[in-house]
Amino acid sequence: MTDIVAETARLVLRTIDEGDAALQHRLLNTPAVMARLGGVKELHEIEAKHAKGMALYAREGFSFLFMIEKATGEMVGHCGIKRVDNPLAPNPGDHEIGWLVREDRWRRGYAEEAMRAVLDWAFTRVGAPHVVALTSKANVGSWKLMEKLGMVRREDLDFEDPAFPPQDNPTIQYWLTRQQWESAQ
Repeated sequence: MTDIVAETARLVLRTIDEGDAALQHRLLNTPAVMARLGGVKELHEIEAKHAKGMALYAREGFSFLFMIEKATGEMVGHCGIKRVDNPLAPNPGDHEIGWLVREDRWRRGYAEEAMRAVLDWAFTRVGAPHVVALTSKANVGSWKLMEKLGMVRREDLDFEDPAFPPQDNPTIQYWLTRQQWESAQ
């Protein structure tokens, strides 16, 4: 059973259910979409992430969500909040936001629309004092959206991650406090 966490003009953001891994594997797990996210994943890896996300939602009331396009009812992306869990990151446990969008829905503004709703969720209902977002310098579209959302680059939070290729290192982080977000509203 899924919960609707937020709605935007064009999207429904809903929790992930046990049967959703195959859908994500088929629609989001492409070389283009996963290029800067460690590459295409095996189905069992997606299932493990979903199980971890469902447990996080049950425990803390937040996790990653599916972006469902209202006009078609189709899943067009993945977005949400988790805890920074990379053991190499200098800020474990921070609220981390993130997203990805299906390749055939790129450049339609879905990521920004969804992430504005996720930020509202993070700061009003989850009660996060700040959020971070992780990417690489090579992922220009990602960090440009972070800046558009009002996030600020925090070079002091950069770290090397040998799980990613040299072109995706270091992992860089952007930061947004609740106060900064409230001031921009």
